[in-house]
Amino acid sequence: MAKVTYKDAGVDLDIYRESMARLPQLLRRTHSPRVLPLEGGFAGLFQLDFESPLFARRYQDPVLVSCTDGVGTKLKVATLAGRHDTIGIDLVAMSVNDALCCGAEPLFFLDYVAMSHDDPGLLEQIVSGISAGCAQSDCALLGGETAIMPDLYQRGDYDLAGFCVGVVERRRLIDGRQIMAGDVAIGVASSGLHSNGYSLVRKIVFDVAGLKIHDPVPELGTSVADALLAPTRLYAKPLRSVLGHYRVKSVVHGIAHITGGGLRENLERILPEGIQVHLARDSWPVPPVFAWLQRLGEVPDDEMERVFNLGIGLVLVVSPHFASSISRQLEDLGLANWPLGEATSGPRGVVWM
Repeated sequence: MAKVTYKDAGVDLDIYRESMARLPQLLRRTHSPRVLPLEGGFAGLFQLDFESPLFARRYQDPVLVSCTDGVGTKLKVATLAGRHDTIGIDLVAMSVNDALCCGAEPLFFLDYVAMSHDDPGLLEQIVSGISAGCAQSDCALLGGETAIMPDLYQRGDYDLAGFCVGVVERRRLIDGRQIMAGDVAIGVASSGLHSNGYSLVRKIVFDVAGLKIHDPVPELGTSVADALLAPTRLYAKPLRSVLGHYRVKSVVHGIAHITGGGLRENLERILPEGIQVHLARDSWPVPPVFAWLQRLGEVPDDEMERVFNLGIGLVLVVSPHFASSISRQLEDLGLANWPLGEATSGPRGVVWM
């Protein structure tokens, strides 16, 4: 009988070791002194507080916030383009931006990469994006897992999952319950499609329109690949700056991350009973990439609103007395933003004006 090895089954442990050897430097660039060394350990260690004046938080009643997400079929676009160094930014953003909605400081991030076979170069590209996203968010890439599953994935395919843990003082927790009539909804600009609706995007672009991944898109002044692979915007640093500006009084009453389900469904999730938010459709400029997709696929307006963020990546519901100040701070931090509407008393929900 022939002797069978793991390599015969599709997993080459020598190449796997090479893959793992490329990753430690990508993790270390995201570490602060709050990450405790544990070389060769089975987990990552993170110190919640720290005595150094630079890192000390002196928590009184800390609450941990946890999130997990992936990037959906945007992975298929990255594979078509042969470009894998930004998809990790998307992975970090989808979870970190969720954690921000509770007012949390992102602490650390873990990734899970499932691949069809060992490919050190591909893995390094993916994790370089994850590392970059964590660095942009002041969030430590603490560890992760790489699974090689040749019978579950076609050669060259892979999947990603991400996990973020953050912390917030209980008294500064943002959960939407403070939203009241008169509050202003401020929409913060997205960087484009972010990481939602890509099954529809791919259907429109590749099946209906018959475009190829590197075709030019004159009306956008870019290629299909560049338009579809623009990474999800990370809001951690600017939003933490805004929240930290108001140390005593809570002025941001709710935050919604606009992902699948669009503006209406995601904003409604954070509204308390008896509060209705009225939004004006013409209150912000919709980026051209959405008009391009709608035209190519003849997509109805209501479907566009349900699937895509339409240029709004985050909504802050804030006290009307501080709305102008918050808007100016966001602008100074490089984030375009617009007043979308206001909260009123009424049946819980979001109403278009």
